[in-house]
Amino acid sequence: MMEVAHQPYDIILPATSRVPILISIPHSGIEIPADIKTNYLPQAIEHIDDTDFYVDQLYNFASELDIIIIKAKYSRWVIDLNRSPQNTNLYDDGRIITSLTPTTAFDGSDIYKNENHQPNQEQIKSRIRLYYEPYHQKVKDLLIAIRDQFGTALLWDAHSIRRHVPTIQKEPFPDMILGTNDETSASKELIDVGLESLQSYNHTVTHNTPFKGGYITRSFGDPEKNIHALQLEMSKDCYMDDAELKYDQDRASAMQKVLRHTLCNLNKKLRCL
Repeated sequence: MMEVAHQPYDIILPATSRVPILISIPHSGIEIPADIKTNYLPQAIEHIDDTDFYVDQLYNFASELDIIIIKAKYSRWVIDLNRSPQNTNLYDDGRIITSLTPTTAFDGSDIYKNENHQPNQEQIKSRIRLYYEPYHQKVKDLLIAIRDQFGTALLWDAHSIRRHVPTIQKEPFPDMILGTNDETSASKELIDVGLESLQSYNHTVTHNTPFKGGYITRSFGDPEKNIHALQLEMSKDCYMDDAELKYDQDRASAMQKVLRHTLCNLNKKLRCL
């Protein structure tokens, strides 16, 4: 496979053919630009807890399936690629959701040294221009190119989260959550295939509860224009150790079988639409 890296994202292209699927990994990035790094609390950026650690490693089999991957290089603490550029709320049920340019972690702890080190409106606009817009534009370009080639395209937005985040919900999360923005971001046929494939293994799977897809899924999913989008949120201990700190090869291998099975089935269904 060939890797291209000259933007705030990396693109991994299959060596030979392509299929009508694009995997987006917007939250595995860990880089923080040098010119703003000193604004953060040193203890916070030693381990950026809200990162989808190792999700890119988990999906490293995708090139074997001829799937293109785009993954962010920079941390969501620089700018969250899965939030609206207008910073509008994704949910209205009282849960704590970090913003476009977060000032706290999911647990509510500060990530900047003080308010004077937090980004102002001018700096937020700069981050949108430098890091946010290029990622979204590239996703758009790739999806249109895929649709032009195959007549249809599917965006698979890949995420992970701690098993238990009390600021979002009191109960632990299931193993996997398929988000379809209340069944509007993809065709029912693809949603059904995705759910059936994920549920065919011994895992707990929910649909749109408690996550129904972030801004990426909601903004790109347009089934009427033959562009579909599905978000998969996965509890980290499905592929990491119990402490959710280290990559667990055995757990990851088992999860890769589920993901491979699901993506292959979705590819088959796409070619029938």
